[in-house]
Amino acid sequence: MVKLTKRTVDAAKVSDKDYFIWDDDLPGFGLRVFASGKRSYLVQYRAGGRSRRYTIGLHGVWTAETARQEAKVQLGRIAHGDNPAEERQLDHKALTIKELCALYVADLNAGLILGKGGRPKKQTTIVTDSGRIERHIIPLLGARRVKDLTKADVNKLMKDIIAGKSRISVKTKKLRGRAIVRGGPGTATRTIGLLGGILTYAVDAGIIETNPTHGVKKPKYAIRTRRLTEDEYRTLGEMLREAVKTEKYATTVEIIRQIALTGCRRSEIIGLKWAEADTASSCLRLSDSKEGESVRPIGLPVVEFLDERRKVLDGSVGTYVFPGPRAEDGAFGGFPNHWEQIFRNSALADVTPHVLRHSFASIANDLGFTEVTIAALVGHAKGSVTSKYIHSLDTALVMAADTIAGYIQGLLDGKAFKQTAYALDRDSRKAALERFLSRAVNGNNDERVAA
Repeated sequence: MVKLTKRTVDAAKVSDKDYFIWDDDLPGFGLRVFASGKRSYLVQYRAGGRSRRYTIGLHGVWTAETARQEAKVQLGRIAHGDNPAEERQLDHKALTIKELCALYVADLNAGLILGKGGRPKKQTTIVTDSGRIERHIIPLLGARRVKDLTKADVNKLMKDIIAGKSRISVKTKKLRGRAIVRGGPGTATRTIGLLGGILTYAVDAGIIETNPTHGVKKPKYAIRTRRLTEDEYRTLGEMLREAVKTEKYATTVEIIRQIALTGCRRSEIIGLKWAEADTASSCLRLSDSKEGESVRPIGLPVVEFLDERRKVLDGSVGTYVFPGPRAEDGAFGGFPNHWEQIFRNSALADVTPHVLRHSFASIANDLGFTEVTIAALVGHAKGSVTSKYIHSLDTALVMAADTIAGYIQGLLDGKAFKQTAYALDRDSRKAALERFLSRAVNGNNDERVAA
């Protein structure tokens, strides 16, 4: 006797071919185990002298119990002469891209669409995806029936986005906010990638059998390689010292400096919470970065800034390191406008926050640090310091963060360095080792060794 429960469904072994498990308690209710590992609940019945199958949905979206209740509903309809499989087929044939997108967005907001690491997509990603759907996919493809969509249609969509046919300037919900929607290869590539995910969703739901985005050649767009030179760092330092004279720019200047000194993403610094600032361990324990939970080593200049800022705020410390000016406990929201005002018509008008992040990594490379170390410092997916279980950092990573942050801070302060890399000759290494051992013998082993 087999009853479909969470235990029996999870225990079902994957075979090289699809197979079915039928529930003995509810005749007609079953589970399809795909060769891919997916599991789907269904109802099998006879109508018009033929055997028909009605797919309820995937295990994970549906539980065994909720699928059982749905099976009872559909079997009750079948007993009264309805044919749910045929009705669904007719619905699917008439379903438009716009209607499919509505179903997808509903499941997206419900946390049923999974992203990196098998986690529900982040709210920021949901907002971005919804924007691309509303501003590119629906205007250009919304009226097309899903079942009629071809590879040629996808290619035309891509060319239309590149050509700017969906370009528009729209008002947002933010006060005096506007979103300027542009086209171009990058936008086209990301939109086609999203459409591919939506159509895979349609395949999984049994709406279509194949995904027409598969095999579409996406355009290659220029990888951002802009970095600051040492002279430009000194120029940036001058600009920040001038900007901070205007009171309203004070917080923005601090945020810019911390992006430069950490290599963090703009959103990670703006949204940084005091609970994530572990200055005792010289790191940031980010709870919601692009790569999920992430531990970032930070250099001594950043540690000292955070400790001093906490001290200055004293009793008024809220949730965020950079709070908004209003009474509510929210993150600072004036950064984009202030950045544009500070950099407009300057020698660094083409610089973006991402350039500061890229420049941090480039300086780290100039100083002789490895790709793996740099990935850990800036939180790339290939970095190894991403576990919430890490409590103390490798000394080498902390020293690397100290060195890079210290070097960049020196550049921002107007210093000119003659040596841009560690001396790796034996005499220099011996001298450094002797300094470390001497301090250790004298009880100063907590001091960091300068290279």
